[in-house]
Amino acid sequence: MTAAANETFPLAGRSVRRVGFGAMQLPGPRVFGPPPDREAALGVLRRAVELGVNHIDTAQYYGPDVANELIHEALHPYPEDLVIVSKIGGKRDVEGGWHPALSPAELRAGIDDNLRSLEVDRVDVVNLRLFDEAGSSAFDEQLDAMIAMRDDGLIGGIGLSNVSLEVFEHAVARTQIACVQNGLNLVDRVALPLLERCRSEGIPFVPFFPLGSAFDARKPVLEHPAVRATAQRLSALPSQVAIAWLLALAPNTLLIPGTSSLQHLEENLAAADLVLDDEALASLDQASG
Repeated sequence: MTAAANETFPLAGRSVRRVGFGAMQLPGPRVFGPPPDREAALGVLRRAVELGVNHIDTAQYYGPDVANELIHEALHPYPEDLVIVSKIGGKRDVEGGWHPALSPAELRAGIDDNLRSLEVDRVDVVNLRLFDEAGSSAFDEQLDAMIAMRDDGLIGGIGLSNVSLEVFEHAVARTQIACVQNGLNLVDRVALPLLERCRSEGIPFVPFFPLGSAFDARKPVLEHPAVRATAQRLSALPSQVAIAWLLALAPNTLLIPGTSSLQHLEENLAAADLVLDDEALASLDQASG
């Protein structure tokens, strides 16, 4: 298996490197409030672009109003090859709680907030982020709103986030889907059938929580014995092994590992150079939680 450092895949008609950057960890704890070190957060964004990242994932409700503002300050005017992907469908309360915001009016307001904070006329890709399994009529209304905003030139491509295979099939039968973003990692493989379905359509699949989630009670990815043993044998970090495994799953897998640390940023991006041999792949394939 070849390393993915220089591999790319099309995203909404643009070529992006397979390891990008997720902005979720740039705000304060629990993705709420300002970052503990603003200059460090800005430095991570600038260094990511310097190292060749041309796919950044964000959301207006990260903070809220924090991640996008940091991206704007660090990178505007944006490099021509940079693809910014945001998401709508959620909102935060004053204590940092997460809530759905999925009415057509709320979705349009979410787009307007992204356009304003990023200072762009069009967001390259916007994911419709579902917080629960909506009825088909509600989802059709949401998808209608997304299609209308794409037709109006406010977004370049429609993505889906946190969706079932059934919802994906319904959406892709109605309109072009730019990408799908669902949770997937070594110990949580529920989304593998959806990944394969996206692969058959040539649609990018973007795993969130690639290194595991603090909300998951199963054995953490980075502490799994197979991950640690493979990392030791290949003189790599457990995080790099977990990222390399995801890249090896399918060529349409695009990663957006996030961090507020320059060191972790460089470690994550270096994972694209890690070649997993047959022994590593065999061991990791048996490592599900």
